[in-house]
Amino acid sequence: MLDRTTVPLRCCLVLLSVLALACGGGSGPGGGAPQEEPQPTPVVNTECPSGEFDHTYDAIQSVIFDGQGCTTEACHGAGGAGGLDLRAGHSYANLSEVPSQASGQMRLVPGEPTESFLYQKLRAATVPGSVTIGGSPMPVGRAPIPEEHLEALKIWIEQGAPETGSVGDSVLGDSEYVEELLGTCLPPATPITIEPLAAPAPDEGVQFRFAPYTLPARTEVEICYAQYYDFSDVIPEDAQDRERGVFFINGQHLRQDPHSHHLVIDHSGLGAESVNDPSFGAWTCAGGADEGQVCEPLDAAACGDRNLCRSAVSNSVACIGFGPPGAAANVAGGGIAGAQTAQQYLPPREGVYREIPIRGILFVNSHAFNLTGDDHSLNGRLNLFFARDRRWPVHGIIDVHSLYIAAGQPPFTTRNYCSTHTLPRGAELLSLSSHTHKRGRNFTVDLADGRRIYESFSYSDPIEQNFEPPMLFDAADAAARTLTFCADFNNGLLDDGEPDLRLVTRLSTMPDRTSCRPVACTAGQVGAACSGAEDDASCDSTPGAGDGVCDACPITAGLTTENEMFVLSGTYIVR
Repeated sequence: MLDRTTVPLRCCLVLLSVLALACGGGSGPGGGAPQEEPQPTPVVNTECPSGEFDHTYDAIQSVIFDGQGCTTEACHGAGGAGGLDLRAGHSYANLSEVPSQASGQMRLVPGEPTESFLYQKLRAATVPGSVTIGGSPMPVGRAPIPEEHLEALKIWIEQGAPETGSVGDSVLGDSEYVEELLGTCLPPATPITIEPLAAPAPDEGVQFRFAPYTLPARTEVEICYAQYYDFSDVIPEDAQDRERGVFFINGQHLRQDPHSHHLVIDHSGLGAESVNDPSFGAWTCAGGADEGQVCEPLDAAACGDRNLCRSAVSNSVACIGFGPPGAAANVAGGGIAGAQTAQQYLPPREGVYREIPIRGILFVNSHAFNLTGDDHSLNGRLNLFFARDRRWPVHGIIDVHSLYIAAGQPPFTTRNYCSTHTLPRGAELLSLSSHTHKRGRNFTVDLADGRRIYESFSYSDPIEQNFEPPMLFDAADAAARTLTFCADFNNGLLDDGEPDLRLVTRLSTMPDRTSCRPVACTAGQVGAACSGAEDDASCDSTPGAGDGVCDACPITAGLTTENEMFVLSGTYIVR
């Protein structure tokens, strides 16, 4: 069984189209017979039974693709069944954002396991009944891959699916757990830059490219900065109201480097007249040859590329207090997009739309973390798709009235918490999602009659559940329009009930400002009661042994991943 010291495997609710992977499927780039290339040769090491590797993907190649027989002639070897060649030196180019021959389903989407058909095909065999797929589960005619290997593949995809580099897990950010899962040895985790999101065609949408921010090694911080944009010269006339200064969108696609617990983009309510307000500080170029040079924010080409001139960066939670007086008041109603995963795709829906200002000052808010030993430049892109069929405006759900419901939960315990959200009469529910930090899991939403309409098991990759057709809530009785949303919070227990020292809330892993006060031992008499960070002696295995550590705390309320939140999100329309 998998030792779940990171987030559990999630139950996917995505109906996937048929992919021609006879043992797999899809078409790779290029033509002709691929040339055989030497495969990475693992170094024999008794502590690493499956070998030593410089890159996580090389370990996946050796342990999963080669080790499970996926690269044989009869499957995805030189013959490339379904056009898919999984041999070393060929596999990555055949997988990453490559559609299948039969369905167009992407085989591998960086940052998104639920949209990666390779992962879904493997999961269908390893965890039967957890996903609905077209065709047969993989591998065909062989034993399913172990749950440990599937979890390693999921972590790698969540972390951007890089071809090079060593990925860390979503709890401590190190590579040790991935090593355990694959039975390999890997270097310390390295920062990951995700494959950039391609811009939509000019008649389909526009792209925001956010100014990169350099995040120092071993740092977690919530930042805010401003960027000015003006799309007046690129929005088609039938997708805008020039007199009101807005354009209309239906669907969006966001991708960011996997070192951010959230990226939120708001319109500040401010226009060009405010760019020189002293509160923004100096505007400078971010990234590229002009890095750090003073720039003119109203000049789209000031930094050699559109939208890469930004204000000074502020350490500001949710951009509260950022910018000129009054700007923050506009942010709450000016949300453009937001995601807590490396990739988020919200598909267009028939007849629905949102309004976005054609120009103005954006506030970019990122809860960024870099648990590796190297500095990293964070990147993000957002595609917005034009809405030409505009019948019903979209309304958002962000329910935070029970935001810190888990605060105070003792260490080495698991508990379930619930809250409710009532929809307005006539609401047609389009989508639901969830937000917790790393101790939250098993997030569910139930209707008044007990039917479950949402379930997500992974805090770091929450399900974006779309309802097609929309779900109507039109009862006169408010109780019938009330959703009950619940989540389990695990403050440091493994599946077998033993203490999980990686997951429990600890003073030693908290940011400098914290309300964490240790009440339990993490060394010596693990789990025993103690009274604060100065009381290690109470934790000694025997009196005077000096091996005790008083470090485990109740769950704390707050904004970093070491603290906890409990949020329901979604969208609806009213016809």
